[in-house]
Amino acid sequence: MVGARVRRQQVAYAQGRGLSGRRACALLSVARSTLGYVSRLVAKDAPVLPAMRTLAGQYPRYGYRTIRIFLERQGHGMSTDRMYRLWRQEALQVPKKRPRRRVATSRPRPLPPAAVNHVWAYDFVFDTCADGRTLKCLTVIDEFTRECLAIDVAGGIRSGRVIEVLAQLVSVHGAPRYLRSDNGPEFVARAILRWLQTAQIETAFIDPGKPWQNGADESFNGKFRDQHLSLQWFRNRADAKVSIEAWRRHYNEVRPHSSLGYLTPLAFKATCGADRDGGRPAPGRRPAPPAEQNPKTHETAATRHPPHPAPPGLALPRKTHY
Repeated sequence: MVGARVRRQQVAYAQGRGLSGRRACALLSVARSTLGYVSRLVAKDAPVLPAMRTLAGQYPRYGYRTIRIFLERQGHGMSTDRMYRLWRQEALQVPKKRPRRRVATSRPRPLPPAAVNHVWAYDFVFDTCADGRTLKCLTVIDEFTRECLAIDVAGGIRSGRVIEVLAQLVSVHGAPRYLRSDNGPEFVARAILRWLQTAQIETAFIDPGKPWQNGADESFNGKFRDQHLSLQWFRNRADAKVSIEAWRRHYNEVRPHSSLGYLTPLAFKATCGADRDGGRPAPGRRPAPPAEQNPKTHETAATRHPPHPAPPGLALPRKTHY
C-alpha cells in the first residue's frame, strides 16, 4: 500500500510534467487537501533523533527498548511503538550474533533465589590483551538483584585468590546462603571448601556438562563479553582492570535490566524489603529444620537417637544440587 507521502510525491511529479494540481489529484485518486498537509511528527521528533543516534553509537549492543530508557532519563519520554518507529526510520539495528548449535535435551530449572544474598554465582571469563597476555576474569553476581559484586582481573586465578575475593565481598555485603558454580578445579579445591565451611556458606554445584543450571552468571558473562570485551582493545592488564571496573559500575548503576522492570541492579536492590540477608541467621548459628514429634510421647528422632559429633576438621560442607 502506497503511503500519503509517496502519493504527494507522485502529484508533484505529475505537476512537473505539465498537469494541473486538480487534474493530477483526480488521476491519482488523491485528495487535494492532502497536498498542503505538514506532519507535526517531524518537528516533534527533531530533538529526539540526535540523542537516539548518539546513544546508539555509544551503546552499539543495546536495542531500542533499552535506548528508550536512556532517552526517558534525558527527558524524552515516549511509548515503545513510537520508539520502534524512530528506530526503524533511522535504520538502526543491533548486529545479530551467530546462533549456537544446541543439543535437544531436558533442562531442569534451578531453584530461583528468594532474597538478597540468598544465592551468589561465580565463574570465569577469558580474554586476551593487545600484547598477547591472557586475561582471566572472576565474575561474582547476586542472582536476586543481578548486581555484579566483583570482577577480579588477573593473568591466573587460583583457589587462594578466589578465597581472597570472596572474603572481601563477605566483609562488605555479608555472607550468602548458597554459592553456585560449576565443578572447575578452582571451585572444588579443598581450601575453598574448608573456607566455605568456616564462613557457613553452602555450595550449590551444577551438574557436569549443564551450564544452563548456572544460567544467571552465564547470562551475565555473555553480556560482559558482548557489550564490553568484544568492543574494547586492552593494551595491557592494568588498562583492562581500569576499563572492566568502569564497565562493572556502569552495569550496576546505569544500565537498565529488563528482568528487573528496566531498573538498574542497585535501584532494584534499594526497593527490596528489609530482609536483605536472604533469611540468614545471626553469625555463628544455623537454622535447624523442624523436627517431627510423636504426638503421644512428644519425642523427636534427635532425642531418641542423638547423633555422634563428628571429629573437628573432617566435615566438609554439604553440596546442594538444584
